[in-house]
Amino acid sequence: MIKICFVCTGNTCRSIMAERLMKRIMKERKIEDVKVFSKGLKANGENIAENAKVVLKKYKALSSNRKSVKLGKVDKSMLYIVMTESMKAYINAPLVLSIRDLIGEDVGDPYGLGEDEYQKTALQIMSAVEILINKIKNWREK
Repeated sequence: MIKICFVCTGNTCRSIMAERLMKRIMKERKIEDVKVFSKGLKANGENIAENAKVVLKKYKALSSNRKSVKLGKVDKSMLYIVMTESMKAYINAPLVLSIRDLIGEDVGDPYGLGEDEYQKTALQIMSAVEILINKIKNWREK
């Protein structure tokens, strides 16, 4: 079993979008032995951003409300994927990657911005998820 946790600042935009987009893609490809979560470094129980829900719905991913979850104690067996390179410093775990490690650029925070920025965020996340799924596939084949 592989466990992956996407992490952003508030767990209302980027990380929840990453969780739900990855789950949708895994369901389509019948990948069942990967558990995906999301948390925020400064999450405070706020609901998922409205524009995140709009974009998730467009991609046929779960778009319902969920309260943000704060990153607490780390699980040493979890792979943490942070949205920006600078967030790595906040997670004391052996397995931490940034989206930049996967696609060569950070995923900026669209919080409070328009739907277009959320769309751009979703495209970056989906590029990273595709690479991540391929890496998982390659790890299994070794």
